Amino acid sequence: MIEILWLGRGGQGAFTAAKLLGAAYSAKGGEYFALAFPSFGPERRGAPVRAFTKLDGKPVLDRSETEKADYIVILDETLYSEGLTKSLKNGGKILINSKSRGKYQSGENISVFDGNAIAAELGLPTANTVMLGFLAAASGAVSAEDICLSIDGYMPEKIREKNKAAVLRTEKEAVK
Repeated sequence: MIEILWLGRGGQGAFTAAKLLGAAYSAKGGEYFALAFPSFGPERRGAPVRAFTKLDGKPVLDRSETEKADYIVILDETLYSEGLTKSLKNGGKILINSKSRGKYQSGENISVFDGNAIAAELGLPTANTVMLGFLAAASGAVSAEDICLSIDGYMPEKIREKNKAAVLRTEKEAVK
């Protein structure tokens, strides 16, 4: 099972990204199953939010929060702490939305991508789909095209094209 922990703040779309990933994975058909769910209380916009996506070759029955993730995607860099590496499985990666590469502990398990810059260029209020594209490139679990199909199925028509452009552009830039 591939487990992804999303860390963001209320209003940044962490749960939306988790759902889009799950939809993209399960839409591949056959033996592709996913579960996505949030973890938050009565907090308001801006409060820390955790979301989870579980991907597997059989139905996902475990609805508990992920304790050890294959990937941790951080939408707001202020939520990063060095202790997060303890929440990774062996070989796991932390993907951080930041323009400052140098301020994070070096290592092969941390990758930084400036999702906010692409979101701003495309007129998106958040970088959630940008970081979803970055995760697709890093994990190989889904393709940008898979995510674009899930965007078509789950997002309002007026915001689809910008979000699909964000995913496609990020996947290209991330593999450079």
